[in-house]
Amino acid sequence: MSDVVVLAYSGGLDTSVCIPLLREHYGFDKVITVLTDVGQPKEDIERGNRRADKLSDEHFVIDAKDEFVRDYIFPAIKANGSYEGYVLGTAIARPLIARKTVEIARELGADALGHGCTGRGNDQLRFEAIFRATDMRVVAPMRDMDLSREWEIDYAREHGIDVSVTRERPWSIDENLWSRSIEGGRLEDPFFEPPEEIYAWTRSPEGGLAPRKVEIEFSEGVPVALDGVRMNGVELISNLNRIAGEHGVGRTDMVEDRVLGLKARENYEHPAATVLLNAHQDLERLVLSRAELRFKAMVDEAWSELAYMGLVNDPLYADLSAFVDASSKRVNGTVKMKLSCGRTFSVGRRSPDAIYDQEMVSFDSRTLSQRDAEGFAKYHGFQARFLAKR
Repeated sequence: MSDVVVLAYSGGLDTSVCIPLLREHYGFDKVITVLTDVGQPKEDIERGNRRADKLSDEHFVIDAKDEFVRDYIFPAIKANGSYEGYVLGTAIARPLIARKTVEIARELGADALGHGCTGRGNDQLRFEAIFRATDMRVVAPMRDMDLSREWEIDYAREHGIDVSVTRERPWSIDENLWSRSIEGGRLEDPFFEPPEEIYAWTRSPEGGLAPRKVEIEFSEGVPVALDGVRMNGVELISNLNRIAGEHGVGRTDMVEDRVLGLKARENYEHPAATVLLNAHQDLERLVLSRAELRFKAMVDEAWSELAYMGLVNDPLYADLSAFVDASSKRVNGTVKMKLSCGRTFSVGRRSPDAIYDQEMVSFDSRTLSQRDAEGFAKYHGFQARFLAKR
């Protein structure tokens, strides 16, 4: 039996319960926890650190926010990352967290890796796609022991683990810079209307705030400025989460097809992601050719499905990313977005790389003769007319 296990640690109920379980049921002598900061609330990280200091033998905290934005969120924006309407917030964070956990495990010479995912969800696959690329053993107490949420709550109390989750409010929440997911309890009933208390990033769309406009500047498909002020990625996304959230933008309540085939009711908040993805797609329509847009839509869908599954090591993921990067070279410019009553939509866009000529498209244009289009019109739909005559 292995002596040392390194656990990907969030500080929540599942991973906190894992620590004593790894000793009691797996016989590990030493449990090391790694908490990777990808934009969780400061209080959650501090609470996780306190629990880890009390429960684990050694604890590491890694600030990976900049890396998360640069290597995961920005590529998702360029690929219009969305799976069935979900902006992939949790999905793209898991491989990064897994990689940071592996780095610590290798530095310490550990021979086992652990996570707190259940056997019903996607996260087990996202972690293990990275974990199983090593020669270390993988352990998953929640899945291996087939544990219920209620059992975990009771076990936590018996072991003096202070958890905020209760039977009455058993929400499982995952939060990072890009999105906040809420699931569990009565939310598992797809007909149950989510109570307002589950939301933290977004004001109710019925809040009645006056509409607001924001301008997003992109450089090679990446957002670089908000309302004319250049910012780093973490700052821009954080500010836009606050601004758009105040207008109720970015709530998703959906039935999602998990990788295993199970359908699950999921609730998400993602204000900045909603605005940025909409703005990015709008700018692409101004600067990419019709053929590029048609082909890229297929690439984006395939890229998003791989990202959703956590298959970021798949050769196809690298191939698709190469095309996305190449097509993003001309995605430069500014998009004006309106925020109103939970909705966001573009109301203006400009780019030095636009495939757009106002003089040519204008009704009053004299640059092109309208008569030149007659020859094209004669051949347009020719085959259908030919068949109809026969």
